[in-house]
Amino acid sequence: MPGSSFGHSFRISTFGESHGGAVGVIVDGVKPGLPLTVEEIQEQLDRRKPGQSSVTTPRKELDEVHIMSGLFEGKTTGTSILLILYNKDAIPAAYDDIKDKFRPGHADFTFLKKYGIRDFRGSGRASGRETAGRVAGGAIARKILIERGVQVTAYTKQAAGIKCETIDIDVIEKNPMRACDMKAASEMVPLIEKLAEEGDSCGGIVECRITGVMAGLGEPVFDKIEADLAKAMMSLGAVKGFEVGSGFNCVDMKGSEHNDPMDTNGFKTNNAGGTLGGITTGEEIIFRIAVKPTSSISKSQQTVNLKGEEVTIKTEGRHDPCICPRIVPVVEAMACLVLEDHYKRQESLHI
Repeated sequence: MPGSSFGHSFRISTFGESHGGAVGVIVDGVKPGLPLTVEEIQEQLDRRKPGQSSVTTPRKELDEVHIMSGLFEGKTTGTSILLILYNKDAIPAAYDDIKDKFRPGHADFTFLKKYGIRDFRGSGRASGRETAGRVAGGAIARKILIERGVQVTAYTKQAAGIKCETIDIDVIEKNPMRACDMKAASEMVPLIEKLAEEGDSCGGIVECRITGVMAGLGEPVFDKIEADLAKAMMSLGAVKGFEVGSGFNCVDMKGSEHNDPMDTNGFKTNNAGGTLGGITTGEEIIFRIAVKPTSSISKSQQTVNLKGEEVTIKTEGRHDPCICPRIVPVVEAMACLVLEDHYKRQESLHI
């Protein structure tokens, strides 16, 4: 299936469906001799897995990862690494009532138009469950980046109309929203729980900050570092917008305000978000994504069926009333994949 691979020198290819036998990823471009454990990958998958709190889907998947190739005696061999996660709590029958209907907000209609066939069980290949493979592959990229001194941290900045007023990295993993402001998180949760009770959902904003990146990564034309980050983030089904640095706020700024002046100590501001001309400056990379409300809601909606007849639809099953908390580790994983790919591409220039 074209479009299932991402990256160049560090590359992943994901596979599997939401209610099929398994999901997973093949990772290429990992250097030989890298110490790697299942636990290091599992740590990141545990942050993404379902059933974590009242603001995530109640589906119970352990997302236990198995390393099937590319590892020998605890070290990578330099060959393809295959990581697989078997689906344990799939209930495809939950979708029998809607198999002939197009769900609003989903890829049902477009998938059928493209392929002439669609897997209606929880969106199949188009499901958010596909991102488990991305997180598994991203965990390997993250390990390598940490050795390079790079830190990637994402968090919920806004959800259910509540904005974080402070940024405290230490509280992100201490609240179910993975928000950077504990007070804001405490206000988000009851609102989202209420939406879930009403059969509805909400969206939000996730911000990502990356420190320790060397200057000089990225290409000046099509493979700009921010362009590849944008592609990575926009490849996530729930993401509808991307901005870097000052982002859309730049439209209300003057050039004299937006430009980042320099002195002998470096950049004095960082409106560019850590990139100029598509190449990293060495400053902190900052970007944000807009996460749409979860499309799967149990409220009745109007749609059409395969015969083109107007019908109502009510999506059953187990779904996240807000995707933000579980997309945070996915955002980090995709950012790690982009950065490690560009590090390897940069290193190839100097061989």
